[in-house]
Amino acid sequence: MSVSPDKRRKMESALEQIKKHTVVVADTGDFNAIEEYKPQDATTNPSLILAAAKMSIYQPLVEQAIKYGIANGGSEEEQVTNAMDKLFVNFGLEILKKVPGRVSTEVDARLSFDKEAMVSRARRLISLYEEAGVSKERILIKLSSTWEGIQAGQELEEKDGIHCNMTLLFSFAQAVACAEAHVTLISPFVGRILDWYKENTDRKNYEPHEDPGVQSVTKIYNYYKKFNYRTVVMGASFRNTGEVKALAGCDLLTISPGLLGELSQDHSAVTCSLTPQGAKQCDLEQVHLDEKSFRWLHNEDRMAVEKLSDGIRKFAADAIKLETMIKERMFNVKNGQ
Repeated sequence: MSVSPDKRRKMESALEQIKKHTVVVADTGDFNAIEEYKPQDATTNPSLILAAAKMSIYQPLVEQAIKYGIANGGSEEEQVTNAMDKLFVNFGLEILKKVPGRVSTEVDARLSFDKEAMVSRARRLISLYEEAGVSKERILIKLSSTWEGIQAGQELEEKDGIHCNMTLLFSFAQAVACAEAHVTLISPFVGRILDWYKENTDRKNYEPHEDPGVQSVTKIYNYYKKFNYRTVVMGASFRNTGEVKALAGCDLLTISPGLLGELSQDHSAVTCSLTPQGAKQCDLEQVHLDEKSFRWLHNEDRMAVEKLSDGIRKFAADAIKLETMIKERMFNVKNGQ
């Protein structure tokens, strides 16, 4: 007996429906939380790694990273840096056992305004993956979408064939500059944009299609597809399932395990909102940005300026917490405690 399309859709979860139009990515460092949702890829950041590194189940990964840092010698600072890099890669390696695609590993946010340091750290992370037998094709290096970060991404893509994921992206200027740098992927944030509008305007409630974060990603997706940029769009930082469903059709969406769980229990119909064909009909004009025009256009967007700087500070703060934890553990290992 055949099942009607309407009935089949009711049986399918919202997550299953979204997967027909969009590559679903798990946004977590807790790789044991992602298996049941079968994402294609996974993303991490310093905050997610910090949370996972505190869990007892992941202590062997932390201990291995600390031993690696000590074994490679150098000053205490160098040992801690090496241990941090190894810890990020250790989590990435475990995640790659659970997903068929790629993992995103982030360069220290404290380097966000130093192009050369970001390039050097990215190459170091890739070399650690390759030492572990993982090809750079399975890795996306996450860089802050500052002007310096975007230029670092361009160099890594062109000179090293290292694929980059530009994160902390809030403005149209950032998106344009990333497209012109020919990076592999961008992660425009949705929920953090909504947070800003709730905090800085009188309006506290938005329907998904009115959500300023959803509108931002929709505009960027349409711009990229209209003008045939090869950079792909991965919506990130979601506050609710309504935002996720409103962006069905986006190239990729990276979603927390909590929201993946909600979507897997949701059996409402999902409409594909974003399509290349629809993008061709939008009335956006193509723009080109050099450094001066990028800085001006980005600076005109108060929300983006504030959220970019806030995001860098928060990721940097969590990197420092992780570093402090590693320093203490390293001291205990050296002293036989």
